[in-house]
Amino acid sequence: MIRSTIPARLDRLPWSRWHWRVSIALGVAWVLDGLEVTLVGSLGAALQRPDSLGLSAGEIGASGSLYIAGAVLGALFFGRLTDRLGRKRLFLTTLAVYMTATLATAFAPDYFWFAVCRWVTGFGIGGEYAAINSAIDELIPARLRGRVNLSINGSFWVGAALGAALSLVLLDPRIFGPALGWRVCFLFGAVFAGVIILVRRHVPESPRWLLAHGRSGEAETVIAQIEAEIEERAGKLPQASKTTDYGRGRGPSLAQVARALLIEYRQRSVVALALMVAQAFFYNAIFFTYALVLSRFYGVPDNRVALYIFPFALGNVLGPYLLGPLFDRIGRRRMIGATYILSGLGLALTGWAFVAGWLDAGTQALCWSGVFFLASAAASSAYLTVSEVFPLEMRALAIAVFYAVGTGVGGVVAPVLLGFLIQTGSRFAVASGWASGAALMVLAGGLALAFGVDAERKSLEDIARPMGLEPQ
Repeated sequence: MIRSTIPARLDRLPWSRWHWRVSIALGVAWVLDGLEVTLVGSLGAALQRPDSLGLSAGEIGASGSLYIAGAVLGALFFGRLTDRLGRKRLFLTTLAVYMTATLATAFAPDYFWFAVCRWVTGFGIGGEYAAINSAIDELIPARLRGRVNLSINGSFWVGAALGAALSLVLLDPRIFGPALGWRVCFLFGAVFAGVIILVRRHVPESPRWLLAHGRSGEAETVIAQIEAEIEERAGKLPQASKTTDYGRGRGPSLAQVARALLIEYRQRSVVALALMVAQAFFYNAIFFTYALVLSRFYGVPDNRVALYIFPFALGNVLGPYLLGPLFDRIGRRRMIGATYILSGLGLALTGWAFVAGWLDAGTQALCWSGVFFLASAAASSAYLTVSEVFPLEMRALAIAVFYAVGTGVGGVVAPVLLGFLIQTGSRFAVASGWASGAALMVLAGGLALAFGVDAERKSLEDIARPMGLEPQ
């Protein structure tokens, strides 16, 4: 057994430039995902041109599905490795995979190459989720973990807005035009990732992970370097006397992970699964079909659809940023339950107004922006939940499992269902699809209120005891 004050020393650190650097270097994963998802949607018309790749609408849709499939498998594959080999090794590897695949996408000569590159890009992004969220939670002080995690997860929409803006500018015939502009968009993503790799090299391995793998000497070296850097600006740090015990194991087997998820932490698993599936269905039901709704029901031209993502993205960015502090002050259960239930009710009311014909394209976009101000905080809190309520030794794999299930269910079912309903041309049918997502959010919020974990301002080791220790 290893007994250490390192968790307490990490949690008592004041917010500093070091924390900003870590948050930006790691949190950019969400920006990249938002960039990738939006780029393909915004570049759809350009990719169908005969002077580009000449893809069909079906091939564009299939490439989106391949991206999601790659992300699901990447999360599971890299999630397991992140727990076994370390946070730093994997958050460098997954970003390198993303960068290489995105660079290759920019030079794709045909659909087959483009599709393969999209799958590999998703594979890297899925791995990013597992490696990044586990590292962030283990490095951020407990009193700030909620707001920081939510703000980082909400940055997906910074990437979404960036992707929309890039497509509008680079596809302009006066700049690069559609034939070349789509390649430059993907090239930009690869260059951006390359810059971030250089920054991430200076992010240390999680001292908590080192302790859990019996490497206490390395953990002491890392925490001493962090403290020395912060003390240069903040002055002498207070002493931390609280100790935490860790086992000396090499990490749990898959059977032990399954036992923890299905038996020891069964109630937490049910809540986490409900939160992840509900938010994935809710988001994908709107995000992957908003362009179809705008064009079919409001007559918005294809070349103007991208403009409507900006108010949508603004609400999604501001929600986690402004509401995040309340998850640390008021508490996890209350805020998760409130944001889930209110966002579900908001979408149901939006559907009612849509059926009644009270909205135009602008007010429809504003309604979505308001609903997703709440829903973005809710969805981000789902990722926060799965990353903090399970033991350190299996944290990355737990994130991966719930991300994979949530994305696999919500990411596949919702776009197909809403696409079919939109094709009917019936406003009532579309609103019924939205109502399904709203009902899932209300149900998940109720479960969180009743059975969620009060994790606010608590050390990760107090929320879930390290594995490998005999019960006391």
